[in-house]
Amino acid sequence: MKANVLIVGAGPTGLAMALTLTKLGVPFRIIEKNKGPGETSRALVTQARILEHYQQLGVSDKFVKEGIPLTAVHIRNGGEDKAELRLKDIGGALSPFPYVLSLPQDVYERLLVKELENAGVEIEWNTELVSFTNQEDGVKVILKQDGHEECQFDYICGCDGAHSTVRHGMETDFPGGTYDQQFFVADVEAESDSLVLGDMYMNMEANGFFVFMPVRKKGIIRLIGIVPEDVRAIDFWEIYPTVQKKLDLTVSQVNWFSTYKVHHRVSEKFREGRVFLAGDAAHIHSPAGGQGMNTGIGDAVNLAWKLASVVKGKASRDLLETYEQERRAFANSLVSTTDRAFTNIIGQHRRGKVLRTVFFPYVLPFLLRFPSTRKGVFKTISQTRIHYHESMLSVGTAGKRRGGDRLPWVQNHNNYEALQSFDWQIHVYGTVKQQVRDELSSVSIPVHAYEWDSSVEAAGLQESALYLVRPDGYIGFVGEDVEDMKRYLNKFQIETFF
Repeated sequence: MKANVLIVGAGPTGLAMALTLTKLGVPFRIIEKNKGPGETSRALVTQARILEHYQQLGVSDKFVKEGIPLTAVHIRNGGEDKAELRLKDIGGALSPFPYVLSLPQDVYERLLVKELENAGVEIEWNTELVSFTNQEDGVKVILKQDGHEECQFDYICGCDGAHSTVRHGMETDFPGGTYDQQFFVADVEAESDSLVLGDMYMNMEANGFFVFMPVRKKGIIRLIGIVPEDVRAIDFWEIYPTVQKKLDLTVSQVNWFSTYKVHHRVSEKFREGRVFLAGDAAHIHSPAGGQGMNTGIGDAVNLAWKLASVVKGKASRDLLETYEQERRAFANSLVSTTDRAFTNIIGQHRRGKVLRTVFFPYVLPFLLRFPSTRKGVFKTISQTRIHYHESMLSVGTAGKRRGGDRLPWVQNHNNYEALQSFDWQIHVYGTVKQQVRDELSSVSIPVHAYEWDSSVEAAGLQESALYLVRPDGYIGFVGEDVEDMKRYLNKFQIETFF
């Protein structure tokens, strides 16, 4: 069977795209220049919005089982606790996954690889993209493994990281900058009398900070911090005296250590003809809030269902224009906000010192006592706040919800169960009038009706309105007129997948 799509890169973004295309029945090939999945922990956090997508794909339980929900953040100074921010179930009734999940990237990748293998997908390791030619009817590609292979695909997805071959081939700029400070990251085996599995510790001082947390199992610690100016940081043991002085840790072994500079960049284009960028190939930013890997996976899900729609003849090619429109806007917003937050947190200016020594240990714990603040923080870091209001795919308003909003989770009715079809569907909360039922009979899209109650009203939904939900769980059209919804569907020639 001819592969319609080439996925370049088998990191989290490429693997998520592969799993989604598998779900939607689109033939593809996925190549990776490395010999296998990553062997270091790297990214550690999986956010609620991504777990919601994986619930749609039927694999969320496996990720949750392997991960550790974060229960608290301890703010420390000089090794002593100054405040504790409780995170357990911080999302309340906002999501089926009301927490932040700690899951090392290497474990994450192995889970996805296993899922793909079980589905009969072969990842082509040790295989590189040499070049490609973007044509009207497809993309001509040269691959290198043992020898050179020339082949053609309908589309290419560049999920190949910050030094993306695909992005270079598109000849698009990657503007942004680099922070001055040198950072280090280490996974170490260590002993401590005070560390709790599932808790994160932030040592905030006027002159700098360290972040550390148990990962995988008790005794394995992730350390992140700024390399002291008087240390060359060739290896961890040069930093260790500073770490030991500040933290309650006795390190016995170093499993991984790396120093790096943090960048913030967004590609000028996410698409050129039939070639797309996703993940770090399209945007990189500071680690503030644990957003990087999750944003790449969000790119993959957004692009995969749109490619599937077009490849299978279930939508017009105009649908593909909305990928860059939606995801590049979010990437720019995210880089801007994480850049400001990160600059303030690490800065040696007065504002940064006040944040580390006053705001985090004293003001933030007070603010998080209020449900509205906890709700706002969760929505922001979990990516459940993401919306696409300016997208061509977003039309209408009903209640407090607009086209482009994420469909709110209504716990009493478990309305996310229907999303596991990963297909277009219509939701109605309240009575479906007979006239509306008759008019909907000519629309080949499943209708899910839910009883109206206070939990639905609290979610901002309007009684008896029509919510046309996209495959990725966002509201496309919302309104009360079936004919308006039909015009929306006809505009993009939308049909269901299955």
